[in-house]
Amino acid sequence: MIDDTIRYYIGFNLTPGIGPLRLSRLIERCGSVAAAWHADDATMVAAGLDARSIANLRTARQTLDLDVEVARLRAHGITPLAITDPAYPPLLRMIAAPPPLLYVRGTMTASDQRAIAIVGTRHPTPYGREVTRRLARDLAVVGITIVSGLALGVDTIAHTAALEAGGRTLAVLACGADRVYPERNRILAEQIVTAGALISDYPLGTPPAPLNFPPRNRIIAGLSLATLVVEAREDSGALITVQFALDQGRDVMAVPGSIFNPLSAGPHRLIREGAAIITSAQDVLGVLNLEGRSDLHEPPLELALTAEEEAIYRVVESEPQHIDVIGRAAGQAAATTAAALALLELKGLVRQVAPLYYARGR
Repeated sequence: MIDDTIRYYIGFNLTPGIGPLRLSRLIERCGSVAAAWHADDATMVAAGLDARSIANLRTARQTLDLDVEVARLRAHGITPLAITDPAYPPLLRMIAAPPPLLYVRGTMTASDQRAIAIVGTRHPTPYGREVTRRLARDLAVVGITIVSGLALGVDTIAHTAALEAGGRTLAVLACGADRVYPERNRILAEQIVTAGALISDYPLGTPPAPLNFPPRNRIIAGLSLATLVVEAREDSGALITVQFALDQGRDVMAVPGSIFNPLSAGPHRLIREGAAIITSAQDVLGVLNLEGRSDLHEPPLELALTAEEEAIYRVVESEPQHIDVIGRAAGQAAATTAAALALLELKGLVRQVAPLYYARGR
């Protein structure tokens, strides 16, 4: 049952020009969100609202049917979560001007307070893909919730790896929670709803406009104990998330990469400026003084392998390698290498990280 408090927060969220700071001042002046919704012009002026915001609120009160808005949320399976609700994320509540209302599709639990944001480029290298997968997987295995933005690239890999590990993941959207962007991640979004949540502070139907992404990044950082950057150019949007994390007093971490890779420029600059260097999930847990399992190493090999498979497996590394490099290192012909890698992949011992690139699967 949605009470009147939530309904009024929904109304304010649909009123242009009244953001977190103005709403907070108005509620403080009126004593409650209900009184704020019904405030007269003199009270709104005293609370610092300008003429346009006052006019917008008058219009909203006259035109919005809050019962209809609540019904729309229910129809989409979305739960409105006001800042006054005990279930509102504590880490997010701690930031300056937290969003007064969240639209949540899925579930948020107390365990989500142990959350790490993983962000980076939309076009990762095979190395970046594998690093993201391993870090997200290993963190999810020890109970860390993975937070990201559902974008292509690093975001998608982080969400997917957390789900595959049986963990939890939260996706913060730059559009309404009834929409999915990018569209190709619709199936992933539905999977996230079953083991985490899609989260937005935008009303239903809001399109993913460019101006919506920085505020979305602020929420990603706000939900997380730390923000971890895998690969990002100097001008990457992922670094906007980093700046928000720093402003919020949260830890920043970065994965080092090749000095020849432009996607290493962002993480390397962060490391020079004091970000923690991350090479494993244990590094993350150590920086945050969190407890986690210490057995995140590869299990002993117990499967029977042919001589060719064993030769190939011995030279496959954690860092992705091209199939030609693997074949030369193992002294095997191209056809033999391809066949052995296919069988090793079926046995779960190697993974094809990108076309023609392979890495150890465990």
